[in-house]
Amino acid sequence: MTSKQALDNLQQTFTGDQVALPGTEAYNRLNYEYLSIRQSEYTPSAIFEPNSAEDVAQFLRIIKANEAKFAIRGAGQQPLEACSNIDDGITLSLSRLADIEVKSDEGIVAVGAGATWGPVYEKVQAAGLGVGGSRSAKGGVGGLALSGGLSFFSTREGFICDNVVNLQVVLASGEIIQANATDNSDLWRALKGGGNNFGVVTRFDLRTFPQGSFWGGFIFYAVAGDNYSRQVEAMVNELRKPDASDETHIMVNLGYSKQFGGSMMGLNEIYYTGPDAASVYGSKGETTRKASVPPMLEPFTSVENQVDSLNSLRIMTLIEGATEHAVASQEHVRCAYMNCTVRADKDTLLAAAEIYSKAIEPLKPVEGITLCLTLNGYPSSILRRTVELGGNVLGLDARESLVSVLLLTYWKNKEDDEKIIPVLQKALGDIEKDAEHRGHKVPYVYLNYTSSFQDPFTSYGEENKRFLQEVSRRYDPRGLFQSSVPGGFKLLS
Repeated sequence: MTSKQALDNLQQTFTGDQVALPGTEAYNRLNYEYLSIRQSEYTPSAIFEPNSAEDVAQFLRIIKANEAKFAIRGAGQQPLEACSNIDDGITLSLSRLADIEVKSDEGIVAVGAGATWGPVYEKVQAAGLGVGGSRSAKGGVGGLALSGGLSFFSTREGFICDNVVNLQVVLASGEIIQANATDNSDLWRALKGGGNNFGVVTRFDLRTFPQGSFWGGFIFYAVAGDNYSRQVEAMVNELRKPDASDETHIMVNLGYSKQFGGSMMGLNEIYYTGPDAASVYGSKGETTRKASVPPMLEPFTSVENQVDSLNSLRIMTLIEGATEHAVASQEHVRCAYMNCTVRADKDTLLAAAEIYSKAIEPLKPVEGITLCLTLNGYPSSILRRTVELGGNVLGLDARESLVSVLLLTYWKNKEDDEKIIPVLQKALGDIEKDAEHRGHKVPYVYLNYTSSFQDPFTSYGEENKRFLQEVSRRYDPRGLFQSSVPGGFKLLS
């Protein structure tokens, strides 16, 4: 039994435009459309595009009958190598499953698993609503919603995965089921962080909420003196504040790119999403002509050495905010993500920044390189929402505020892969060792930012991992998604 026999069966079963073969325009286009060019370097024997969940069910029957290997791709935006593409096997591309329907009477938006967030935001915004999704309009719905995920609104609304109220799932048997708080509730919980281990999700029903325009944007600054350390301190203070606003979203970045010369640069990405954003902070000062600032975010807007021409603070719509992130990001380049989680502690985070800054020095001459250390806050309000919205499998403690530490890297040439990855891996390891020595390391590893040497499911804790394994065996007793889908992280050997 081989992928060739599976391919023959697919071609006999489905129309020609659904099965893209190597050398065709459709194949080349589909295999190019990944965030990371490292994913595009894989060469599946074919790329199959289903038109419906029923097509997915038939695809899985053919795969099983021929014992073929396959990959599952939503929008192809997760950079983990081979997580959504495959050599020689068949890539199941969900790109045609991109329908979006706002159901205001039910308080949800139904989204096909192949959609990206930009079109979703256009639909919900037109209805005066918001939804928890990627901060970038280019981001894919499926991979993010199955991993955890932060949105502009997470401090108030929780992780993206916690806002999934129902999933349509095609099981290994070919059965199409719904997973929610009432039906198949164990699978519903497992899919909130469990990745591609249980079935093919073909539709996400996401909770919506009233949302108008909000305040925020980017502040770039040259790192000098203690200006970066004061940003880290301000972030920690806001995260640990007992009466902190649940309407803020804060990211603090430290990085290097040749376009800024030889200096290390800082970037604050700050947002205030409250209902009074436009009315209170929508005007500019009569003398300064600068945007009014929510008081809790003033420490981030007053940073010294700003690049004023890149300051984008303003009132924005959801689609405008997500488009700004999309324009600022790179695509179809070589890239790698890796991450860890620590408690919100200033000294721990500053030590991480020092370790990172020293480690990347030898990488700065690499052609086309962009290096970034990104701090994403997990306020305790996010973690409390997890409990209120039915729970997930991430294993995070709602009693303390945390920070995700992401090492994000883009570069140009394949020959530099082996130069870059080991340096970053060692830097991450040193950051984790230092945090552990200080008593502030948290086991959690965020799945969507994970590198191949990491173990996200073990990081969820023994009880949650065992639960995921049990759910996998219950819904996929023959282990199709463990043995025939090599990409991503597996639950069972």
